[in-house]
Amino acid sequence: MPYSGTRAGYWTAGAVVAIALWTSACPTMTYPLYQGDWHVSTTTITWIFAAYPIALIPVLVIFGNLSDHIGRRASMLLGLAGELVGVLLFAAADGVPMLLAGRAFMGLGVGLSIGSASVAMVEFSKPGRAKRAGAVSTAISALGIALAMTVGGALTQYAPFPLRLNFLVLAAVIAAVAFFVARMPHHTRGAMTGKWRMRPLHIPRHSMHVFVAGSIAFASSFLLGAIVLPLGAKIANQLAGSTNALVTGALLSVFAVCITFFALAARRMDVWLVVVVGAAGAIVAVWLFVLTGAVHSLALFFLASAVAGAAYALNFAGGLTVFNRYSAPQHHASMVSGGYLVGYLAQGVGAPALGAVVTAHGLMSGLLTGATAFSVFFAVVIVGGIAVLVPLHRAAQHGAAAEPAPPEQEPAPAALGNRTHSTPAQEHQEVPKP
Repeated sequence: MPYSGTRAGYWTAGAVVAIALWTSACPTMTYPLYQGDWHVSTTTITWIFAAYPIALIPVLVIFGNLSDHIGRRASMLLGLAGELVGVLLFAAADGVPMLLAGRAFMGLGVGLSIGSASVAMVEFSKPGRAKRAGAVSTAISALGIALAMTVGGALTQYAPFPLRLNFLVLAAVIAAVAFFVARMPHHTRGAMTGKWRMRPLHIPRHSMHVFVAGSIAFASSFLLGAIVLPLGAKIANQLAGSTNALVTGALLSVFAVCITFFALAARRMDVWLVVVVGAAGAIVAVWLFVLTGAVHSLALFFLASAVAGAAYALNFAGGLTVFNRYSAPQHHASMVSGGYLVGYLAQGVGAPALGAVVTAHGLMSGLLTGATAFSVFFAVVIVGGIAVLVPLHRAAQHGAAAEPAPPEQEPAPAALGNRTHSTPAQEHQEVPKP
């Protein structure tokens, strides 16, 4: 029997957000085992990682507004089913093809579930508490990544069947969450009842400079993820000297903790400063990973993970804020969906390219090449932030001084149902995922 309590629905939707991020990062601690036990190359590992964004991109483009029509519950259940299939494929995998298929199903599932779950958290919030839902969604997202690192590390290090049990545990958790999702209301407030149809992304010509500035900041966070998630455990093992998977997972989980802290801190900073500091932090992070390899220090690896998490949060929050603050409300959805598209394309290209260099020339050479190439990209973000966002910030300040600001209002519930890829982050500039 479906329940109608907003508190239960709120936390159930939050659990779906956490599961999505846990699923996205769940193979991180087993990648080194595939390389050691199956003799899989780093190039192949990064292609396995990249299968996730490659599958997720068309879901964002084609099915981004599906939950507005079939309901949040149905969209979340479809997403959880995709995640469950992906996780079980990893649990049963006997070769690379099953791992590639598993990652593709994970991308499909996360793409269907996380947007609808994030919006459901806002819709189940008490009146006037939608902004809090965005902050909680940020923390829950980071919790999902931390669970992937710590639970995966513990099961990989101390439990039997290190290539299987991690995924079987996650599959059981997904099934349990799906049980509670099935008891949610079919439609929440703001959902549409009309027939679903695909709507192409549209970026207005006059907002193109805003889109470019926001999307390259957005993509910076995804490029950092292309280093930390597929190669983080390998860096810890081979360069930092960690021989314990749980210790490695704990060190990597600081990445998630810093995402939460700095995502909240970003709300109090000017948007141009968020973007510039985030890009500068990304440069520092990638070179700290290089320095970790040069001196073989676990302490430096910890610091690199922390700085990467901080930079990720600022880049992501900065990109979302740019889209929402400097574009017309009717174009927010297209701008944010376009940002996700650019970000996942950057990750889908950057991770395999980095993996190819590591396979051909070694991990240290790969990190040097990646740090150099990525730093150039991050420098472009800094230039774009100063050249585009500072004038926009000044113009906005001038306009605010010229006329009194209207009173703040909560977004109308109906507006949430009309977006192509709505999340609390679109309304409140939070960080929903890596």
